[in-house]
Amino acid sequence: MKFTKALSACVFSLLFAVASSQSDSDFKTSGISPELTIKANAVVRYEKQTIEINDFDDMYVTTKRVVTVLNEYGDQHTNAFEGYDNNTKIKKMEAKIYNEFGKEIKKFKIRDFTDQSAVSGGTLYSDNRVKYLSYTPVKYPYTIEYSSEVQMKSTAFVPQWRPIDGYYVSVQYSEYELVNNSGIEIKTKTENFDNYNIEKLSDTHLKAKNLKGIKYEAYNPGISNIVPIFKTALTTFNMEGVKGINNSWEDFGKWMYNDLISGTGQIPQSVIDNVRSLTSGVTDNIEKAKIIYEFMQDKTRYISVQVGIGGWKPMNASEVDKLGYSDCKGLTNYTKALLEAVGVPSYYTVVWGDNDIKDIDSDFSVTEGNHVILCVPTNEENIFLECTSQTAPFGFTAGFTDDRDVLLVTPEGGKIVHTKVYDSEESLQITTAEINLIKDGSFDANVSVKTTGYQYAIHEDIISKSLRDQKLYYKEYWDNVNNLEIMSIDINNNRDEVILTENVKLRATNYTSKSGNRLIIMPNIFNRVRSIPPRYDSRNLDFRIQRGYKDVDEFIINLPEGVKVEAMTEGEKIESKFGVYEYKIEKLSNTKLKYSRSWTMNKGNYEKEDYNAFRDFRKRIVKLDKTKIVLKID
Repeated sequence: MKFTKALSACVFSLLFAVASSQSDSDFKTSGISPELTIKANAVVRYEKQTIEINDFDDMYVTTKRVVTVLNEYGDQHTNAFEGYDNNTKIKKMEAKIYNEFGKEIKKFKIRDFTDQSAVSGGTLYSDNRVKYLSYTPVKYPYTIEYSSEVQMKSTAFVPQWRPIDGYYVSVQYSEYELVNNSGIEIKTKTENFDNYNIEKLSDTHLKAKNLKGIKYEAYNPGISNIVPIFKTALTTFNMEGVKGINNSWEDFGKWMYNDLISGTGQIPQSVIDNVRSLTSGVTDNIEKAKIIYEFMQDKTRYISVQVGIGGWKPMNASEVDKLGYSDCKGLTNYTKALLEAVGVPSYYTVVWGDNDIKDIDSDFSVTEGNHVILCVPTNEENIFLECTSQTAPFGFTAGFTDDRDVLLVTPEGGKIVHTKVYDSEESLQITTAEINLIKDGSFDANVSVKTTGYQYAIHEDIISKSLRDQKLYYKEYWDNVNNLEIMSIDINNNRDEVILTENVKLRATNYTSKSGNRLIIMPNIFNRVRSIPPRYDSRNLDFRIQRGYKDVDEFIINLPEGVKVEAMTEGEKIESKFGVYEYKIEKLSNTKLKYSRSWTMNKGNYEKEDYNAFRDFRKRIVKLDKTKIVLKID
């Protein structure tokens, strides 16, 4: 599910500004300081964003944005678009295109902008639309001058200021001004302002000059933790006719509960009787919740629905029961109603859902989030349910909503809590194999890959693939093995214990290298690390490893008759703050070897000065994973 207004807020935060006149000479590409073209695909020449708050249900936003696009990768930074719906009216929208010499070559009026639904094909119905400029440049560089005026009745999503909107974009001038004519208290918060040339003219009026582009670096801490951001929110707001209070998360959560969720949980008596029958004799609330969760998964499916209060109000539970589908809000609310019918309390929970970990801001209450899940409280810990998946195990959230601050919506108000952290011991991959080596360098093997935690989330897509696609997947997964043939696949998904087991029978030809009467084999056949983090002459950003994990491998290698070990290492262990790696090779008999390997990666935030040590750690692992054994043919 996507909160359309929440996404619109991100869009608006980059766009709104006031118009001003400029001569053609202002648009010459040669007028850009060379410093601003370094590490830049686009340069924001001028941006002014003015937000007028006239009442709790009246906001007017004016935009002027001039961007010079240096190459095709900079097209995404023109941001020449506006979202609209029944409560958002575009009053003015136009754009002009200039060539590199500052001469106007094309002009667009509002009627020339493409108009389409603002949601994806997975959405059943929505009242949100977007107008955007569809322009294909003839030549780079070019400059776009964009301006718009937008009237909004909903004030729940006051645009943020984020002058640097991504990597490889620099800023010559950006200004943000919020004019509050309403008398309503405004909350503000600044983030990441240090080391940026930003001037604060008042509490709600800021400008920035000559902000250099930021180069993307691997393992970066996330763009939102790097660039300057100015957040603002009204303490009294309007969301499509519904008045809300937002002094704190407690207030905001209470408003959500009373005005968005309360009264939407009715389900037919026949359904109540059914789920009570299913849980008859069960006294443990967790076991009840598990039965209800699986009932919901079997009965419903996910499809996006974005109408009503900004895409925030859930569909009535009775309607979900009747239709058998809904979005994350509706399915979560429906599951909540089912649990209530059997006496299990649960809480509607707002979250940023993504593989990248992002928190709801615990210090600043504002309308945010793009997904909802359900929290079932227990005496030991909160259990979180992903209600949009028909296959997810009960209480499993790894890879999309794990390890982040979320907003619990309770009758008493909003509460910030943290979702489950899957540590390295829980995010386990155990690979075992019995390998029968043949004198000609080929082999056959039975391989088992068992995963839990976050590594389960990485592997679980294999379950729904066709046999053909599964075979293609394994050939890619083990692409270090040439001439690989998959003989059979057996997958066991233990949803109760959240363990995925993949059993694969395979064979391959010409795996070993041959030199005279010697065979050279790399014993780590099925879990070899080959990628080394990129090298940077001068690392600029701190880095993070978002999730920890652990790999454990054990491969038994059966040697053919007439082949013996001539040379091999016993193993090596390396330890660092980033993790621990160890491998061993043992001779169990004249015809049997055992290769053992374990690798634990630690999650954490690290300073940029540590990056080379991290890279060296990974580089050493890549080298040790290529360890060879020399065999001699009698």
